[in-house]
Amino acid sequence: MAHLLGAENITLEYPTRRVFEGVTLGIAEGDRIGIVGRNGDGKTSLLAMLTGELQPSSGRVTKRGGVRFGVLSQTDQLTEHATVAENIVGDRPEYEWAGDARVRDIIYGLVSDLDWQGSVANLSGGQRRRVALAALLVGEWDILALDEPTNHLDVEGIAWLAEHLKNRWPRSQGALLVITHDRWFLDEVCNTTWEVHDGFVEPFEGGYAAYVLQRVERNRIAAATEQKRQNLLRKELAWLRRGAPARTSKPKFRIDAANALIADVPPLRDTVQLQKMAVARLGKDVVRLTDAGVSFGPERQILRDITWNIAPGERTGILGPNGAGKSTLLSLISGTLKPTTGRVKHGKTVNIGILDQRFSQLAEIGNDRVREVLARYKTVFEVDGKELTPSQLLERLGFRREQLSTPVASLSGGQKRRLQLLLILLEQPNVLILDEPTNDVDADMLAAMEDLLDSWPGTLLVVSHDRYLLERVTDQQYAILDGRLRHLPGGVDEYLRLRASETTAAGLENVSSKQTKSASQAPSTTANASKKLSGAQLRAAEKELAALERKISKLETAVAALHQKLAAHDQTDFIGLAEITSELTEVQNEISAAEERWLELSEAVG
Repeated sequence: MAHLLGAENITLEYPTRRVFEGVTLGIAEGDRIGIVGRNGDGKTSLLAMLTGELQPSSGRVTKRGGVRFGVLSQTDQLTEHATVAENIVGDRPEYEWAGDARVRDIIYGLVSDLDWQGSVANLSGGQRRRVALAALLVGEWDILALDEPTNHLDVEGIAWLAEHLKNRWPRSQGALLVITHDRWFLDEVCNTTWEVHDGFVEPFEGGYAAYVLQRVERNRIAAATEQKRQNLLRKELAWLRRGAPARTSKPKFRIDAANALIADVPPLRDTVQLQKMAVARLGKDVVRLTDAGVSFGPERQILRDITWNIAPGERTGILGPNGAGKSTLLSLISGTLKPTTGRVKHGKTVNIGILDQRFSQLAEIGNDRVREVLARYKTVFEVDGKELTPSQLLERLGFRREQLSTPVASLSGGQKRRLQLLLILLEQPNVLILDEPTNDVDADMLAAMEDLLDSWPGTLLVVSHDRYLLERVTDQQYAILDGRLRHLPGGVDEYLRLRASETTAAGLENVSSKQTKSASQAPSTTANASKKLSGAQLRAAEKELAALERKISKLETAVAALHQKLAAHDQTDFIGLAEITSELTEVQNEISAAEERWLELSEAVG
């Protein structure tokens, strides 16, 4: 594959710290690279050096002439007082960008819910992030470098982005560099993983799952080597005492050994034992919702007819699009919000702990040192049959001993998240609610958090857009769809199918009703008609538009391939040329039909 970019013996150092030393890397056509590592180990610095935003202290970064490099950093570069449209498509005329299926797909996939002519100055941080991502993706790039692109995207948005990146270039073209803590996304998109650690970059073949398997094998080999070194003198002495040359053999390490390691590992959770412990702590009644609903005024009903008996030891993930009512449901369960209809009953022994997104548990202890905070807790915590002190627990969650003397306010976002989780667990709740627990947390910390939760004996409710985490720590999933709670026996995949079928069905109904109207209807009347659509119908039409755009994009790729085939074909083979031409005509007719349908839907949504 053709070389695109290379780093040769690059070093990055500051007066008090050396970040990288002698790193050599190469990026070629077809590479889809995920960059992982602990927070603070230099992932963003590595990306900045490769993109040219940061100069290495020594060594050099070179790229092939004419390579177009698109970068999404963690801070957006939007034009503050320009509109969403101007930031994404610039001053291109509408017929130009609207006629590009890929651009349409990006707009509907990321910013369909935003005011196209609204100023970005009025947007929230998450909305600005989506605008910045859309503005980058509409460009033509040979290499894309994305730093935390899944931040502020829901499950559907992350699935859309993964699909877009998989289909953006042909398999052997283009290159992707992505930093993300979303492990499902890494598995879905990447064919190579770079682990940044201890000043080096170590490559692994495959996505996150393959990387974990190879790292286990690497650590096993290192442990075996260290054990062999420690025993070497003792073995030599034993052989010398025997008075004869020892027979030796080299250990044969294969990747199968890693699979053997995994095969010997017991299940993640002893579900039966945890259930018994949960019942002992909670009794039979936890939280019971009966026909519960929440409305904010007569026009805005968020939740309706929610009946759910939450059982002791239940481990449940809650899914739903942004604004569906997930946080409202958590407020009902925790008792901070009263239902407007129905009732919510809490068991007598219920003690609820909430990990929220605002670090509320740390607000009053910002000036205290971590060690001082932990000293207030005299309890011990049992993990895997061992009693651990709060300090030992915090070290298990990735803190170093020297960080125990740091003031709470000076901790990084990831460190605050770890401390916040620990303080909640030390209060010994028997119902734990995690609201977006993956914010500011790296992959190693997530693994440590998951390991700790595996042995936690209580009821666990998790709201997260991190698909990997949901499937890892929960045993079942529910979704909030149209204000109602629905069980998902098929998990996240079933949720995505339900969302797709729901929006497609609504879109077909919407378009059918629109086709009865006059084609010569004035623009203002069309706009008024679109305002009468319900939110679900509007989203349905937009989803169908996005599906059509993906179809058109694939067909346009097929047309380009047929043109190449036609050009390369033997020009004296008239029969073969006629067959290719006929196939080309069929595909072009499909594009025309799809574009007509797209125009109908565009008029329907206004």
